[in-house]
Amino acid sequence: MGVRVQAAPFDQGAEIAAFTAAAAGAGAVVSFTGIVRPDHGLTGMEIEHYPGMTEKAIRSILDQAVRRWSLVDGLVVHRYGLLAPGEAIMMVATAAPHRGDAFAAAEFLMDYLKSRAPFWKKESRDGGATWVAAREADEDALKRW
Repeated sequence: MGVRVQAAPFDQGAEIAAFTAAAAGAGAVVSFTGIVRPDHGLTGMEIEHYPGMTEKAIRSILDQAVRRWSLVDGLVVHRYGLLAPGEAIMMVATAAPHRGDAFAAAEFLMDYLKSRAPFWKKESRDGGATWVAAREADEDALKRW
């Protein structure tokens, strides 16, 4: 199980290849990569976090996923710093003997990372910058878990 919070970009293909190669006993690998959306004049997104606290919180979320589903491995990579539209923000990968557990665990991780991981996001546009507020839809997504 791996958790990385980093400023540097990551190679999605290389991450998945290494994760899959190490996932002994897996019959399914599921991955998701979040990307800064190039919409409505967005020129960049700045992501802040508290080192140590953030990794601990994400590790807790990943541990919950491992306990709930039959995962043989899990990975969360999340970036911080200034990101441009089109850049990868984060990725999750799950490996399980069967696809149902891999998909469910990946969705769980995505929903909880969106709402519970301690990151603060500021969107920049031509007219200035604003902090991203919590969304009711993200909170609603947690209710299914």
